[in-house]
Amino acid sequence: MRAPIVSPYAALVARTPVEHHSVAVDGRTTHYWVYGPTDAGTTILAVHGFRGDHHGLESVAVQFDDVRTIVPDLPGFGISDPLPTSDLDAYVRWLHGFHAALGLDRTAVVLGHSFGSIVTAATVADGLDTVRLVLVNPIAAPALKGPRAIGTGVAIAYYRLGAWLPKALGLGLLRNRGIVRAMSLAMLKSREPRLRRWVHDQHDRYFSAFANRRVVLEAFRASVTHDVSEFADRITVPVLMIAAERDDITAVPEQRSLAARLMANGTETTLVVIPGVGHLVHYETPAAAADAIRASSPFRDATGGADS
Repeated sequence: MRAPIVSPYAALVARTPVEHHSVAVDGRTTHYWVYGPTDAGTTILAVHGFRGDHHGLESVAVQFDDVRTIVPDLPGFGISDPLPTSDLDAYVRWLHGFHAALGLDRTAVVLGHSFGSIVTAATVADGLDTVRLVLVNPIAAPALKGPRAIGTGVAIAYYRLGAWLPKALGLGLLRNRGIVRAMSLAMLKSREPRLRRWVHDQHDRYFSAFANRRVVLEAFRASVTHDVSEFADRITVPVLMIAAERDDITAVPEQRSLAARLMANGTETTLVVIPGVGHLVHYETPAAAADAIRASSPFRDATGGADS
């Protein structure tokens, strides 16, 4: 494999302490990475999106000097063991177990990006207590309804075909570099050449790091048959939503509707919309995402700032 393209955030990555660990959750190994000082007063548990691994949230994690950020590879992705099934209920049970295995308590901020926003929202709705839930590029509305329904249907057919074909052909389709690049191009909004090359390289390297075809099909099915709004009525902890002006997965009006629904239930909710970026906030504007997180409690309480 060719040498990786240098990250635009390489200097931050180089100066940030990072440790790789693993833990057994219900007899299956989850690998996770800890960024920042291990004795930090604030901890973030961050869950990445569909088809990614921990690398996707590294650029956000390294924005903090005094925060411990824990980023696991979701089961079945990266190098973590797959679950017996990869439906949403299984991921919720896993996140409960992972949180408990690490001895975390409610003081740990829980963060989810994209599909990770569904997993974390569902788990918090199921009773995982946290001082704050942070949703980056949240999936705020059903993917099987509205203007994205046709595209979602095409994607479902693609993943089903990948699972149905003989193994070599199916994996070849699912990991096809041309298709992966098309996905990357569709999500990437920046016109900066260096950043674009790096984002494409990240997708080339990590977007196909799944354990098997069953995992990717079941996880995709979970990602399009659920959304955060499904759990809004059962989320009572403070929520920070970090949305994107040009997100093709969930548009800003749908993010505003979700925020309004949360607030209508009495949930403290802050919505920050980052301009000029789409579904790859974690790659294109991680500093803006980190600024929004710093402005929220418990960070705000420590620094005397205010919500944005």
